[in-house]
Amino acid sequence: MTNKCFYTLVFCLFSVCLSFSQQEKDSTSIAKDKSPFIISDTLIKKEIDPLRPSKAAFYSAILPGLGQAYNKRYWKIPIVWGAIGTGIYFYTRNDKQFDRYRDAYKRRLAGYTDDEFYGLISEDGLIRAQEQFRRNKEMSALITLGLYALNILDANIDAHLLQFNVDENLSLSPHYQYNELENSSDLGLTLNFKF
Repeated sequence: MTNKCFYTLVFCLFSVCLSFSQQEKDSTSIAKDKSPFIISDTLIKKEIDPLRPSKAAFYSAILPGLGQAYNKRYWKIPIVWGAIGTGIYFYTRNDKQFDRYRDAYKRRLAGYTDDEFYGLISEDGLIRAQEQFRRNKEMSALITLGLYALNILDANIDAHLLQFNVDENLSLSPHYQYNELENSSDLGLTLNFKF
């Protein structure tokens, strides 16, 4: 008997709570959706500078990394300097090695036997070493020039992308709305254009 009274009491309390939480609605009125509107005063509009990409490319051509600084991408400057500096390092290293083997070969052709490679490397070995270090030197120069051009290209493209329009005037966002007339919910995508 006590269980029956307990369940009846819980049911009554639950139904009283539900009856107070409901609001009166007129079935003939249609409520407007209170969607947030963007106030045009809060939007910050930036003007597009059509010469910005060419300025960034020009600055990077004058001094590698200067175009990245112009674009305010300061973290790219050490990467640019490191890449171009590494190419220059390998170019000078291969150039010094080429000069060593070339000088030794010239001394042997002149009849001297006091070069640093005498007794270790033959004349054919000196010729092969010169060819190898010349090839490495030329590859280092080409790679360094490629990295220099890539630095200019990066500054130009980054300046173009900084001007890309991503403000709230053009947006695609998910949309969820409760339809009161049909007592169902609608899910979809909303595309907003504001001029």
